[in-house]
Amino acid sequence: MEALITGVNWLAVIVGAVAAYALGAVWYGDMLFGKKWKAGIGASAVANMPMMPGMLAQAFGTFFLAWVIGVTETTNSIGLAILIGITIAALIKASGFFAGKTKYAIFVESSFVIAMVAVMILAQAVL
Repeated sequence: MEALITGVNWLAVIVGAVAAYALGAVWYGDMLFGKKWKAGIGASAVANMPMMPGMLAQAFGTFFLAWVIGVTETTNSIGLAILIGITIAALIKASGFFAGKTKYAIFVESSFVIAMVAVMILAQAVL
């Protein structure tokens, strides 16, 4: 358990998590991929769903992913960090196909994970 805490650059973890979460606002906003992504997931069917549970889950998941990237940094395992990102993206892609989302929506969601990991790795490298 100590290896998950000791040596982790917590500033980089927090900055990476906040930056990746903020990227999501842009990524899924109407100016970038939002309009077509919403159509691809059938957003009209879930338009009245509360946003807060999803946003909180995303915030926690983003923090934990940033933490994992921070742990891989302590062992100089950037390859492992990249493999983790690709694995998550593949699982999101599979989930999207099972849920009947459009290929565009699946691409937006799975590529966002890769973008998040890149931002988190960058935060670790800079800070």
